[in-house]
Amino acid sequence: MRTIQFREAICEAMSEEMRRDEAIYLMGEEVAEYNGAYKASKGMLDEFGPKRVIDTPIAELGFAGIAVGSAMNGNRPIVEFMTFNFALVGIDQIINNAAKIRQMSAGQFNCPIVFRGPTASAGQLAATHSQAFENWYANTPGLKVVVPSNVYDAKGLLKSAIRDNDPVIFMESEQMYGDKGEVPEGEYTIPLGVADIKREGKDVTIVSFGKIIKEAFAAAEELEKDGISCEIIDLRTVRPMDHNTILESVKKTNRLVVLEEAWPFGSVASEITYIVQERAFDYLDAPIQRITTADTPAPYSPALLKEWIPNAGDVVKAVKKVMYK
Repeated sequence: MRTIQFREAICEAMSEEMRRDEAIYLMGEEVAEYNGAYKASKGMLDEFGPKRVIDTPIAELGFAGIAVGSAMNGNRPIVEFMTFNFALVGIDQIINNAAKIRQMSAGQFNCPIVFRGPTASAGQLAATHSQAFENWYANTPGLKVVVPSNVYDAKGLLKSAIRDNDPVIFMESEQMYGDKGEVPEGEYTIPLGVADIKREGKDVTIVSFGKIIKEAFAAAEELEKDGISCEIIDLRTVRPMDHNTILESVKKTNRLVVLEEAWPFGSVASEITYIVQERAFDYLDAPIQRITTADTPAPYSPALLKEWIPNAGDVVKAVKKVMYK
């Protein structure tokens, strides 16, 4: 094993797949000459050249559309959005073309694209640069949605996403690019649609994904001091969702808390809550608790932002509530 940064894991995954398949290319704003806005494509222009690592204008609708047409003609583009906030400019191509072209062409065209970039908040970036849209994309049949929480998972999941024959939304975090973690020397992949139990426990199940799961780990350490054993499940893939891993854990612990960095209405947490109450209602010893951001646009003020975003203290309170403590 070796230790690398999150940004290096992303770069390695893309580079390894581009060496394997010449139909794969990367395009986006500043991905080439600048080595990526977050240095996640460092050195790739030098290795693959300007025909496979392409700087685009600030025109997300345009290059998302180019990616769709290119994929329909046999290529496998990787599209980097500087953040998924800016993907809203190109969302028509993602939702109405990439996600639907296989069905609308009666299977004549696949659309193997990875749309990747950071999601959710990253400090004081204010309302329009701090949004999490995992649930938006996961609501769309035809799209797969992946949100890794660590270096190892990021590389393995991105390689699988690039090899997938359907469009994949791959969501990272600006605050995680500098995170370090261990990855193997050799090649590995992680299948999409498989959750991972990051911490075994017996008293309560906590389900989360992406960078906010760090708050669950911090809370679990604190709760352990009070004799409460938390099982933490990392979804990794929001769609397709691994229902079985969640359900089997809830059947063991009889309690569920869902932690998500997104608005509460129509959230991924809401979907998980529905699935569990439908399929494991008789196993629940307490109402399910969900923890989300406040139901407002993200504030710029650091004091307000601290209150807006979920934290370990919120998780501790929710767990104690389902434990009736």
